[in-house]
Formats: sequence, structure tokens, C-alpha cells
Amino acid sequence: MSAQKPRYGGEVRRHELTLRFGMAYNLAAMTVLVRSFAKINLGLRIGAAREDGFHELLTVYQTIGLHDVLRVSLERGRGIEIRCDDSRVPKDESNTCYRIVEKAMEALLAKGRVVIDIEKRLPVQGGLGGASANAVAALLGLERVLKKPLAAAERLRIAAEVGSDLPLFLVGGTVLGVGRGEQVYPLEDLPAMACVVVTPEVGVSTPKAFAEWDRRTAGRSEAAQLTVPKASDRMVELGRGLSAWLSESYSGAPFRRGRAENPLLELVRAGIKNDFEQVVFPEYPELSEGKCALERAGAKYASLSGSGSALYGLFASKDAARAAVARLRRQGRAAQATVTLKRREYWKRIFAG
Repeated sequence: MSAQKPRYGGEVRRHELTLRFGMAYNLAAMTVLVRSFAKINLGLRIGAAREDGFHELLTVYQTIGLHDVLRVSLERGRGIEIRCDDSRVPKDESNTCYRIVEKAMEALLAKGRVVIDIEKRLPVQGGLGGASANAVAALLGLERVLKKPLAAAERLRIAAEVGSDLPLFLVGGTVLGVGRGEQVYPLEDLPAMACVVVTPEVGVSTPKAFAEWDRRTAGRSEAAQLTVPKASDRMVELGRGLSAWLSESYSGAPFRRGRAENPLLELVRAGIKNDFEQVVFPEYPELSEGKCALERAGAKYASLSGSGSALYGLFASKDAARAAVARLRRQGRAAQATVTLKRREYWKRIFAG
């Protein structure tokens, strides 16, 4: 007489454990490597403060080739673990990766222990969107590990709940940002352009930069307000410049043969500026000096990115960018050459081996 089969067959048992843990018990934890690309701001206007405590913003985001590396794993058990050698990166619920994974696991009805290992290459509090990019990379890695993607609208909703900069990394390339920066609209891809990023050692707190902006704005006398453009007027001014640029660039063949220069430089002449420079540069004179150093090194346009502290310069060629990096490093500045990333290239490289 043959031995009685166990009450639970192997397949049934594996199915039960998959439902419980989000993965089969007898499989090793799957790990997905994700690149977390940075962004720069091609102009940033700060508008009026909103009732929710944020400010109206108008900016053009541009993803670039500098990046962190994340490894996302799903193991047996429960919870979320953040690992990073950089002591400045929070490992608790305040980390954007933790918050977005927590929301995504709930939305996907998934179970298991998620481990996120962050290899930091981007500066902390650098204005390059490092923490936001990390969060989106963690989300994309989680979907791949679970083999269960969220709907696009749900991704954007969750990303916007976690932070204003997150949704842009679900688009990539050149992106128009409005609202508090979370309302994003993909612009037509622009040709790649050489870029140099300078990362000073200081870190700039975005909330403190906004607070200083509010203090300076509120501190103006009534007479001064008559001569200084109001926030709404300045938003309209940049909006008109962007509209003129978009109209010129996207009418007919925007990148037609024989075009004199990269359309990004036409955007520069649309009057783009970063308002944070007005409050950050007086507090950190070394950042203003860094911008001037980029311009002296041949940048066609140089600016603070976000609230800083990173600065970037756009260059006519990769050779010019490399020469600028050598010159800036001789001055003792931490500089790296990279390129702007078009949307297709951005998505192609996220999961590249």
C-alpha cells in the first residue's frame, strides 16, 4: 500500500506561502538593480504661498546622466528596511523610499519584507532630486520584483503624495512642472547637451530656503513692493517666455537640419532664472562663486539647481565640458561632466545591467 499523500501538496503549500509572503518560500530573494537619475531645473519661479503650506511653482525639469544605484529585494517576513552607508540618509519612515514602498505595497495588496539598498553617488540636499529619484526607483524596482505594476495614474498619485519632485521621475526627459511642482507635463525631447555639475560640500535645506524667501518677501516695505514685481507677475513673465519658446520650438520641425544651436539655449534666452538664487547665494557666497566659475569655464548657461547646493552649467560640446571639469577641479571644486537625458534614453538606462 502506497504511503498516504500529505494533506497539503507541494504546489498548494507554495501557493499558500506566496499569498502570505508575496513570494514562494523555496525561492531565494529576488533583487532588482535600478538606476536613480538626477534632475536639474531649467529656471524656477516661486509663486504665492498656498493654503496647504506649499508655494506655487513654475519650472522646467531636465533629467541628467548622474545617478544613484538602488537594489530592491523582497524577502520572507514583513516590513521595510533601508540600507545605506551614507549616515545622512534616513533609514526610518521619514525616508521617501520607505514611504512610497509602504503606500505601493498597500495599493498592490502585496506582502513580504522589502529591503532597499541605496548606493549614494548624488549629494544629499543637493537640489538634484536625489531623494525623490530614489523613491521612484524604489517603486519601479518593487513593481519588477512583485511582477505586478501599478496603473500609471495610481503611480503618479502615490508619487505626488510622497513629494513634489517625485512625479517628474515617472516622466523623464524635459518636463514642465507646475502647481507645487507635482503637476508634470512631458515636453518634446530636446537634443542631449553636455552638462557640468558642481557639488559644493554645503547642504541647503529646501524648507529653510522657502522660509527665507517668505521672510524676504514679507519684509519688503510698501514702497519697495511698488518697484519689485509681485510673485504672480513674475510667474506670468516666465510663463510668457516659456510659451514663446514652446511655440517657436514646436512649430513645424523644431530640430530641423541647419538649426544654429541646441534649443535648450533658446530656452535660456526665454528669461529663465532660479528664484532660489536670491535667498541662497547671500547665505552661501561660495555657491555664487561656483556659478561664476562655471561661466568663466565656458558654460553657455549656469544656474543653481532647485534650492541647491548643486550648480550646473550647459556646454556647447562634451570636449568643452571635460575641459571645464579639469579647470574647476584645479580650483578645488568637485565637478563632474554628464549629459542631459532624453526621455527614451532615461527609461532605457533605468534597468540596464
